[in-house]
Amino acid sequence: NVTKILSLQFHFLKVYFKKLFYYSNSIVQGGFSMEQQTYTIREMSERFGLPASTLRYYEEIGLLTDVIHTESKKRIYTQQHIDCMTAILCFKRTGLPIAGIQEFFRLEDDIPGNIDQMVAILEEHEQNIREKIERMESDLEHIQQKVRYYSAVRDAIKNGDEMPSWDSCGCEEKAQ
Repeated sequence: NVTKILSLQFHFLKVYFKKLFYYSNSIVQGGFSMEQQTYTIREMSERFGLPASTLRYYEEIGLLTDVIHTESKKRIYTQQHIDCMTAILCFKRTGLPIAGIQEFFRLEDDIPGNIDQMVAILEEHEQNIREKIERMESDLEHIQQKVRYYSAVRDAIKNGDEMPSWDSCGCEEKAQ
C-alpha cells in the first residue's frame, strides 16, 4: 500500500514538473516559446476531424495530458499532443476500446516496469486486428462475387438474354 501511495505521489510530481518545465521554457512573447509550435483546440479539431468536445473529453479522462490552459481558459496543444492523438486514433480505428487505450497510456508512464504488459496488450490487439482482417477479406470476396453475379444479371436484362446462375458467374457458396 505504501508503494502504491509513493508511486501515485511520484506520478503527480512528474506531471507537476513537466508542466513547470514547460511553463519556465515558454515564458517568452506572450507566455509561449517561439521555438515550440503550438495549436489551438480549433486547429487540433480540424487536423483530426474531431469536435472540440472530443478533445476536451480525452483530456478529462486522462488520454491527453499536460494540456496548457491560459488565463483566459484557452487550451494550448503541442507536438506531444499531436503524437498522442495520432496514437489514440490509430488504436480507436483498429478497435481498441477507450479503457484499453487508457491502460496502455498508464503503463507507458513506467515503460521499464510495465514493458511485458505493454507488449502483451499490443500482441493481443495485433492478433485481434489480424482476425478482423481475415473476416473482412472473406466478406470482401463474397461482395465481389455478388458484384460479378448482379453485373451479369444487369447485362442479361439489358440484352434480353437468359438470366445467369450464381455458378455460371464463378460464384461459390461458402459456409459461414
